[in-house]
Order: sequence, then C-alpha cells, then structure tokens
Amino acid sequence: MTNQSRMGFSRRGLLAAFAATAVIAAPTCSNAFGFLRGAGDVRRIRMYSGRTGENVDTIYWIEGEYIPEALAEITYFMRDWRSDQTKDIDPRTIDVAAASHRLLEVGEPYMMLSGYRTSQTNAMLRSSSRGVARNSLHMKGQAADLRLRSRSVGQIYRAATACEAGGVGKYSRSNFVHMDSGPIRTWGG
Repeated sequence: MTNQSRMGFSRRGLLAAFAATAVIAAPTCSNAFGFLRGAGDVRRIRMYSGRTGENVDTIYWIEGEYIPEALAEITYFMRDWRSDQTKDIDPRTIDVAAASHRLLEVGEPYMMLSGYRTSQTNAMLRSSSRGVARNSLHMKGQAADLRLRSRSVGQIYRAATACEAGGVGKYSRSNFVHMDSGPIRTWGG
C-alpha cells in the first residue's frame, strides 16, 4: 500500500501490528453484529480455497469501520474461480461467517467452497444439482458455502443459526454450510 500517514505508518502495517497485539473478548450477544461488537472492536476472517490454493487471513473491521483494502482482498479471494470474475462481497456475509467461526472456537480457517458466482456459473451448477437456487445470493456477492475439518456440518449450522443474522443452510451430504446476508431463515436443519 502506498498511502502513508504523516508518521510514516502504512494502514496495512498498522493493521498487522494491531492484529498481533489484539485481545479478542468473549461473546456477549447471540446476534452476529452484537456478538462481533464484543470482539475487542476487531473482526477477522480466515479462509482457504481448495480450488485455487489461495488463502485469506485478514482483519477487515476495526473500531466500527470496515477496512476497504481488506474487503477488496476478501472480494478477490471469494471470486468466481471458474471465470476469474469478482463482485463486491457484502460485508454482512463476512460478519456472519466470522461470528460463527468465533462461536465454534477453532483456530483452523474455513474451507470456502463457493463465494461469488456469475449467472453463468450458477446456471451450470443448477443444471447438475437441484440444491442451487435460480436467484442465488451467491450471484449478488451475499453468500458463502463453508466447511471446517474439525467441526461437523451440524455444529457449524448451529453456530451460524445462533447469530440470527441471515440465511443458513445445512448441506450434510455435501458437507458444507451456506451462510448469507439475506433475510433470516434456515433450511436443511
């Protein structure tokens, strides 16, 4: 990053230093946004993609503000890997995933199976699976399909549902949980 403050600190450097010293507080609310408010005013997301081999581990929110550079990094990471196209990821989707991750008390990153999808990718997936919605929130950058090796689909589903902050779908046979920033609703439970 080339923007530097008058003191010579880059925003990225400040974030890295802050992340190294941040102490995360215990959860205080069941709502994802309230829950994350108790996170020492820091929100972090950790994910990897088995499809691209990439990972993201970033603090994306500090002291009441989303960090544009971190959101851009997340947006690129969650791109449609089939077409290499991006769409801004709704920060509320990241909030639901981050809050669920904290509730699960795990150190491992999520494995992201699907983030943003183009309409073409969504149509292709729909043609081979009845579990893909015609108007999927994936096409709006408002959904993620996630799994953890150390937690069951049921455990992840319960954590995401406890956040009461969006849609949560349980896909036991495919071993993932869908989380989105749409209306509060659940399925597959």
